[in-house]
Amino acid sequence: MGNILALDIGSVRIGVAISDPLGIFAQGVGFLNAKGNWLEELARLINEHDVSTIVVGLPVRTTGKQDREANEIVALVEKLKKIFPDITFILWDERYTTAMAQKFLRESNMSGEKRRSKVDMVAASLLLQSYLDFKNLSDDPRTTKT
Repeated sequence: MGNILALDIGSVRIGVAISDPLGIFAQGVGFLNAKGNWLEELARLINEHDVSTIVVGLPVRTTGKQDREANEIVALVEKLKKIFPDITFILWDERYTTAMAQKFLRESNMSGEKRRSKVDMVAASLLLQSYLDFKNLSDDPRTTKT
């Protein structure tokens, strides 16, 4: 089993985070330029980090419904599955990750320019950490399932 990578896909930047080998912690690794040839860079990251699973943020509305933006992400993931057939793709609710990332970076007293360059990476880290926490709690034999 390989590492888990997360993508927080935006129209300008795609935040990227990677799990540790045990799948416990998420760490931001940067962002990809959504306007550039980011698929080549994604392929490099997959190989470099021995990725077996990619968690992609799904922009679900606060009502729980999917809109045009979410449908575009679903369609993109279907294309990615064809390009990377050996990778498992998981769509994961990304509600509030960008807002939480912005709040975290503001509270860290980071300058506005630095915040803008890091917010996508931090959002991807939060996205991945929420998935890892859920997965690890679900796999924990001490957890009571009803």
